[in-house]
Amino acid sequence: HAIAYSDKNELTGRFINTSRDNFRNSLSISCFSFIDVSRRASELMPEGGCLITLTYGGSNRVTPNYNVMGVAKAALESATRYLANDLGPQKIRVNAISPGPMKTLAGAAIGGARATFRHTEANAPLRANATLEAIGGTAVYLCSDYGACTTGEVIRVDGGYHVLGMPQGENL
Repeated sequence: HAIAYSDKNELTGRFINTSRDNFRNSLSISCFSFIDVSRRASELMPEGGCLITLTYGGSNRVTPNYNVMGVAKAALESATRYLANDLGPQKIRVNAISPGPMKTLAGAAIGGARATFRHTEANAPLRANATLEAIGGTAVYLCSDYGACTTGEVIRVDGGYHVLGMPQGENL
Protein backbone atom coordinates (compact mmCIF):
# COMPACT_ATOMS: atom_id res chain seq x y z
CA HIS A 1 0.00 0.00 0.00
CA ALA A 2 1.60 3.23 -1.11
CA ILE A 3 -1.36 5.54 -1.55
CA ALA A 4 -1.39 9.00 0.02
CA TYR A 5 -3.00 12.28 -0.93
CA SER A 6 -3.74 15.75 0.34
CA ASP A 7 -4.65 18.94 -1.45
CA LYS A 8 -1.25 20.46 -2.19
CA ASN A 9 -2.59 23.92 -1.37
CA GLU A 10 -3.24 22.80 2.21
CA LEU A 11 0.28 21.50 2.79
CA THR A 12 1.66 25.02 3.03
CA GLY A 13 0.89 27.52 5.71
CA ARG A 14 -0.44 26.57 9.12
CA PHE A 15 -1.81 23.13 10.01
CA ILE A 16 -4.59 24.79 11.99
CA ASN A 17 -6.06 26.03 8.69
CA THR A 18 -6.69 22.51 7.37
CA SER A 19 -10.21 22.28 6.04
CA ARG A 20 -12.62 19.58 7.20
CA ASP A 21 -13.03 18.33 3.62
CA ASN A 22 -9.29 18.00 3.05
CA PHE A 23 -8.81 16.37 6.46
CA ARG A 24 -11.49 13.79 5.70
CA ASN A 25 -10.19 13.19 2.17
CA SER A 26 -6.54 12.92 3.27
CA LEU A 27 -7.31 10.37 5.99
CA SER A 28 -9.65 8.40 3.78
CA ILE A 29 -7.14 8.09 0.94
CA SER A 30 -3.96 7.84 3.04
CA CYS A 31 -5.19 5.61 5.90
CA PHE A 32 -8.63 4.08 5.44
CA SER A 33 -7.63 2.75 2.02
CA PHE A 34 -5.06 0.49 3.75
CA ILE A 35 -7.69 -0.80 6.16
CA ASP A 36 -10.05 -1.55 3.28
CA VAL A 37 -7.35 -3.19 1.14
CA SER A 38 -6.23 -5.25 4.16
CA ARG A 39 -9.76 -6.52 4.79
CA ARG A 40 -10.17 -7.52 1.15
CA ALA A 41 -6.66 -9.01 0.82
CA SER A 42 -6.97 -11.01 4.05
CA GLU A 43 -9.87 -12.91 2.49
CA LEU A 44 -7.41 -14.09 -0.18
CA MET A 45 -4.82 -15.27 2.37
CA PRO A 46 -6.22 -18.45 3.96
CA GLU A 47 -2.71 -19.66 4.82
CA GLY A 48 -1.36 -16.33 6.06
CA GLY A 49 0.61 -13.62 4.35
CA CYS A 50 2.06 -10.17 4.68
CA LEU A 51 0.67 -6.66 4.21
CA ILE A 52 2.96 -3.65 3.96
CA THR A 53 2.30 0.07 3.78
CA LEU A 54 4.56 3.09 3.40
CA THR A 55 4.65 5.87 5.95
CA TYR A 56 6.94 8.81 6.76
CA GLY A 57 8.64 10.30 9.84
CA GLY A 58 6.30 13.29 9.68
CA SER A 59 3.87 10.98 11.47
CA ASN A 60 5.55 11.51 14.82
CA ARG A 61 7.60 14.69 14.35
CA VAL A 62 6.39 18.01 13.07
CA THR A 63 7.59 18.40 9.50
CA PRO A 64 7.17 21.78 7.79
CA ASN A 65 4.93 21.68 4.73
CA TYR A 66 3.61 18.20 5.65
CA ASN A 67 0.71 19.36 7.82
CA VAL A 68 -2.36 17.09 7.58
CA MET A 69 -0.28 14.35 5.95
CA GLY A 70 1.60 13.93 9.24
CA VAL A 71 -1.69 13.29 11.01
CA ALA A 72 -2.79 10.91 8.23
CA LYS A 73 0.49 8.95 8.47
CA ALA A 74 0.15 8.78 12.28
CA ALA A 75 -3.31 7.28 11.75
CA LEU A 76 -1.85 4.86 9.20
CA GLU A 77 0.81 3.69 11.66
CA SER A 78 -1.81 3.17 14.35
CA ALA A 79 -4.00 1.27 11.89
CA THR A 80 -0.98 -0.93 11.10
CA ARG A 81 -0.78 -1.97 14.76
CA TYR A 82 -4.51 -2.62 15.03
CA LEU A 83 -4.55 -4.62 11.79
CA ALA A 84 -1.54 -6.64 13.01
CA ASN A 85 -3.52 -7.57 16.11
CA ASP A 86 -6.71 -8.37 14.17
CA LEU A 87 -5.01 -10.42 11.45
CA GLY A 88 -2.30 -12.10 13.54
CA PRO A 89 -4.46 -15.12 14.41
CA GLN A 90 -4.79 -15.69 10.64
CA LYS A 91 -0.98 -15.65 10.35
CA ILE A 92 -1.09 -12.38 8.41
CA ARG A 93 1.70 -9.96 9.31
CA VAL A 94 1.09 -6.23 8.93
CA ASN A 95 3.96 -3.73 8.91
CA ALA A 96 4.91 -0.26 7.71
CA ILE A 97 8.13 0.92 6.12
CA SER A 98 9.16 4.51 6.82
CA PRO A 99 11.78 5.74 4.38
CA GLY A 100 13.33 9.15 4.70
CA PRO A 101 12.79 11.75 1.99
CA MET A 102 12.82 10.33 -1.51
CA LYS A 103 13.17 11.92 -4.92
CA THR A 104 9.70 10.87 -6.06
CA LEU A 105 6.73 12.57 -7.67
CA ALA A 106 4.88 12.46 -4.36
CA GLY A 107 7.89 13.83 -2.49
CA ALA A 108 8.21 16.67 -4.96
CA ALA A 109 4.72 17.86 -3.96
CA ILE A 110 6.02 18.74 -0.49
CA GLY A 111 7.38 22.28 -0.22
CA GLY A 112 11.13 22.42 0.38
CA ALA A 113 11.60 18.80 -0.73
CA ARG A 114 15.02 19.34 -2.29
CA ALA A 115 16.37 21.14 0.77
CA THR A 116 14.94 18.43 3.04
CA PHE A 117 16.59 15.71 0.94
CA ARG A 118 19.97 17.46 1.12
CA HIS A 119 19.59 18.11 4.87
CA THR A 120 18.81 14.50 5.76
CA GLU A 121 21.61 13.20 3.55
CA ALA A 122 24.12 15.52 5.25
CA ASN A 123 22.93 14.70 8.77
CA ALA A 124 21.81 11.06 8.87
CA PRO A 125 24.31 8.86 10.71
CA LEU A 126 24.94 6.93 7.47
CA ARG A 127 25.16 10.26 5.56
CA ALA A 128 22.73 8.82 3.03
CA ASN A 129 19.05 8.89 2.20
CA ALA A 130 17.07 5.74 1.60
CA THR A 131 17.40 4.08 -1.78
CA LEU A 132 14.74 2.17 -3.66
CA GLU A 133 16.91 -0.93 -3.23
CA ALA A 134 17.06 -0.53 0.56
CA ILE A 135 13.30 -0.01 0.79
CA GLY A 136 12.65 -2.96 -1.52
CA GLY A 137 15.07 -5.11 0.48
CA THR A 138 13.20 -4.27 3.66
CA ALA A 139 9.93 -5.30 2.00
CA VAL A 140 11.53 -8.58 0.87
CA TYR A 141 12.69 -9.24 4.44
CA LEU A 142 9.20 -8.55 5.81
CA CYS A 143 7.58 -10.89 3.27
CA SER A 144 10.17 -13.64 3.69
CA ASP A 145 10.48 -16.31 6.35
CA TYR A 146 13.12 -14.10 8.01
CA GLY A 147 10.34 -11.67 8.93
CA ALA A 148 8.06 -14.45 10.20
CA CYS A 149 7.81 -12.98 13.70
CA THR A 150 7.69 -9.31 12.76
CA THR A 151 4.28 -7.65 12.79
CA GLY A 152 2.83 -4.33 13.87
CA GLU A 153 6.14 -2.58 13.28
CA VAL A 154 7.19 0.65 11.63
CA ILE A 155 10.63 -0.06 10.19
CA ARG A 156 12.63 3.06 9.43
CA VAL A 157 14.83 3.01 6.34
CA ASP A 158 16.24 6.51 6.56
CA GLY A 159 19.99 6.21 7.05
CA GLY A 160 19.37 6.56 10.79
CA TYR A 161 18.05 10.11 10.56
CA HIS A 162 15.21 9.32 12.98
CA VAL A 163 17.64 8.88 15.89
CA LEU A 164 18.92 12.47 15.74
CA GLY A 165 18.00 15.20 18.17
CA MET A 166 19.77 17.91 16.17
CA PRO A 167 21.94 18.28 13.05
CA GLN A 168 25.50 16.96 12.99
CA GLY A 169 28.07 19.36 14.48
CA GLU A 170 29.52 20.28 11.12
CA ASN A 171 26.05 21.35 9.95
CA LEU A 172 25.15 23.62 12.85
